[in-house]
Amino acid sequence: QVVLVSGHLDSWDVGQGAMDDGGGAFISWEALSLIKDLGLSPKRTLRLVLWTGEEQGGVGAQQYYQLHKENISNFDIVMESDEGTFQPSGLGFAGSAEARDIVKEIMTLLQPINVTDVYDTADGTDIAYWMRDGVPGASLRSDISKYFWFHHSQGDTMTVQDPNQMNLCAAVWTVVSYVIADMEDMLPR
Repeated sequence: QVVLVSGHLDSWDVGQGAMDDGGGAFISWEALSLIKDLGLSPKRTLRLVLWTGEEQGGVGAQQYYQLHKENISNFDIVMESDEGTFQPSGLGFAGSAEARDIVKEIMTLLQPINVTDVYDTADGTDIAYWMRDGVPGASLRSDISKYFWFHHSQGDTMTVQDPNQMNLCAAVWTVVSYVIADMEDMLPR
């Protein structure tokens, strides 16, 4: 059984793609690194996917889906961060009402950093195939007020990234992915 965390490599246009979507890739990598560094071993596999070809029609995600869809019942949740890694506010979630209640309970663990909101939809080009077929999905929600200042521009460089905000985003990703991966049962469909 798999809990998938992801971001995509997207510097196809101009700039370095540090925010779009290097930030999503970085926090997904960091989530797995933190879990390993803490010596935690969840019941399910935590899988990091760094998508490619998102801007070229999502061809990387489509190929991954085609290669793994026969095991769709083993995917517990698919998570994608693609709205920058600014100050996080919560998690977008797509799934059953029962699964949403579980995710809301998990998010209460993030009260110390004031990131507890669960929004009604999850977004993500790279996880859309899975969500369409009923796999619960989650997307990081953060303050996007400055997102389009840098999106697909020469300004999308590492200087946009705030290490403190990225750490908070990584904390959200780490807590949610680990708790779901270590629950007794998979999220209800």
